Amino acid sequence: MRYLGALLLLLFTASVQAQDRYLVDWDVVGEETLTHLSDLVRINTTNPPGRETLVANYLRDILEAEGIPTELYALDPDRANLVARIKGNGSKDPILIMGHTDVVGVQAEKWTEEPFSGLRKDGWVYGRGTLDDKDTVAAGMMVMIMLKRYGVPLDRDVIFLAEAGEEGTPDVGINFMVEKHWDAIAAEYCLAEGGGGILENRGVKVVEVQTTEKMPRRATLVARGTAGHGSRPSIDNAVAAIARAVARADAWQTEMRLNETTRTYFERLATISEPESAFRYRNIENPEETEAIQQYFLENLPNYYSAIRTSVVPTIINGGFRRNVIPSEATAMLDIRMLPDEDVDGFYRQLAEVIDDPNVEIVPEAIYRPAAPPSGLDNEMFETLERVAGEMYPNATVLPTMSNGATDMAQVRAMGVPAYGIGPMRSLSELNSGNGAHSDNERVSEEAMIDFLRFMWAVVIDVAASD
Repeated sequence: MRYLGALLLLLFTASVQAQDRYLVDWDVVGEETLTHLSDLVRINTTNPPGRETLVANYLRDILEAEGIPTELYALDPDRANLVARIKGNGSKDPILIMGHTDVVGVQAEKWTEEPFSGLRKDGWVYGRGTLDDKDTVAAGMMVMIMLKRYGVPLDRDVIFLAEAGEEGTPDVGINFMVEKHWDAIAAEYCLAEGGGGILENRGVKVVEVQTTEKMPRRATLVARGTAGHGSRPSIDNAVAAIARAVARADAWQTEMRLNETTRTYFERLATISEPESAFRYRNIENPEETEAIQQYFLENLPNYYSAIRTSVVPTIINGGFRRNVIPSEATAMLDIRMLPDEDVDGFYRQLAEVIDDPNVEIVPEAIYRPAAPPSGLDNEMFETLERVAGEMYPNATVLPTMSNGATDMAQVRAMGVPAYGIGPMRSLSELNSGNGAHSDNERVSEEAMIDFLRFMWAVVIDVAASD
């Protein structure tokens, strides 16, 4: 035990020394980073149409002015992806820093600040993309610049990918890069969006690292029947059939199961929770308690309810065109988010059994993100993420998370590359404020943005820099 303690102390000391060997003036570097973030937000890359080449050109000019070579890859000339690489000695495989340059649209009239102004006000940067995902783009670019400026000797190549099309059009972005230009971005590990943490009055309480995500597998239900006059009831009314099908799908409690990420998440969450909550987190798989716990999650913590199963949520119903006409067809959309290990075809067969109506067809949406295994918790990258988090935030607990949403890490993980989502810290009040990703008044704290850069820098130095 004495030897083990000495070894752990040595590793910790070496990690701190590796990060502190470069005397970074974080006030100066932080201001530079915030300026770049504001500039990126001012470039409107709403998808559609995207126009991500505008950002790619901005990044190219900044990086090449620092002596960092870049290359643009474009399936559509208006929607280019940028790749930059700083070479190491090749003794280890590369790491990839990835951020997407497109953003979702806005309802500008609902914002208190202009959504593409990049406004800095009262310690915040406002605008679409400040949390999704131009913060990662700005931080990734600055890490590359710092590596070059400080002449950091590397055991690995460090690759920076600014990719187009993440918000629903990956064919021009990550799909294009994986299928046509994989050699340009192939790596041992990947860092991208999707994590973050919770900041409380006493400091950072939780650091979340996204290690896996659900698979979006939406489906349209199509009910068919006999058209007719609204004054005459019919036994095969398509509107009634779609209503029954939606009700049955919504009431279906799919199988509950945990994976390595979610099991570890709840185990660690239990250690920092009040006794009543901790009991639930520790007993999710307890046959005597699980039913009550799942019902509690459904009623009070739907994010947790979704995290332990494939979720089925009705979102759209369409049927009919006149109030006195029975239509021959009605449809409904189910937003299905499958667990990473779900048997897709088997799930649709189960759904058909639940709906139990031969006049209702299930039409799966085309798959645009592949199935991918969770990224491991026992490799150099995750251990480094934990260690750096412990150094920066000594009182925080690191939680590996499974996103109920989707990112382009799915495509990278499907290529066998463990990918980890990180991001800025946010307070509980900010998390509940409506100022988050895809929301009105999206914003990031300037302090959190600089801390995010420091975290990414420390991780890259720890994993990639030569001893």
